[in-house]
Amino acid sequence: MSGQDEKLAEPAEPNVTKARGGENSPADACALPGRRAAGEDPAKRGQIIDGAKRVFMSVGFDAASMNDITREAGVSKGTIYVYFENKEELFAAMIERERNRVVQTVKHALDDHEAIDEALFDFGVTLTTHITADPTIRAMRMVVGVSDRMPQLAKRFFAATPESGLTVLQAYLDRQVAAGALDIEDTDLAARQFIELCLAGMLKRRLFSEMTETPERGYIEKTVASAIRLFRAGYGTGAHR
Repeated sequence: MSGQDEKLAEPAEPNVTKARGGENSPADACALPGRRAAGEDPAKRGQIIDGAKRVFMSVGFDAASMNDITREAGVSKGTIYVYFENKEELFAAMIERERNRVVQTVKHALDDHEAIDEALFDFGVTLTTHITADPTIRAMRMVVGVSDRMPQLAKRFFAATPESGLTVLQAYLDRQVAAGALDIEDTDLAARQFIELCLAGMLKRRLFSEMTETPERGYIEKTVASAIRLFRAGYGTGAHR
């Protein structure tokens, strides 16, 4: 049963639409100073997403239901629908949260090193480790499995965001070009090339189960080190080529 079918089969929750932000909602009118409006408690939202993640990772997207997620998150049906309309929205929120966490990590990886090679190495190892990890691979397989009948979910999963591993790396490369440390005409293309060099086919091998286990850190580090040598040969300046 789809998330929408479940909502139709369940009793209507009072004031859910208004609590989700409708104008002049009773929840807003009666809110006390210092109290959060319905649907705006980040701890509760995180609790629901945590429960959803456990369900999605356990049974997959199709088999997951809002009832399952409600039980796993330890909240009421009324509460979960205040925060999320359906499981598609929950899945997207889960992906966005994980993506934001990785983005902050790779930003620190680039900013914590003055030497370009060290920064690119830390970035490459961190991003490749995340992309080839079991939770990421399972999430990608879920999206691919429903993409024909639910193209909007796939678009949300792969949608370009203001800040991602790609945009963070491109911004770093722009700074290095401005400083004269790299010679790159198209930093968007170069950032994509470096990420692909770091993955070296590992993503496809993981998705299609040719590589059944998460790659060992030593293998990832060896691959990223090779990617940096190739990248610097193409885009380095002077002695750094």
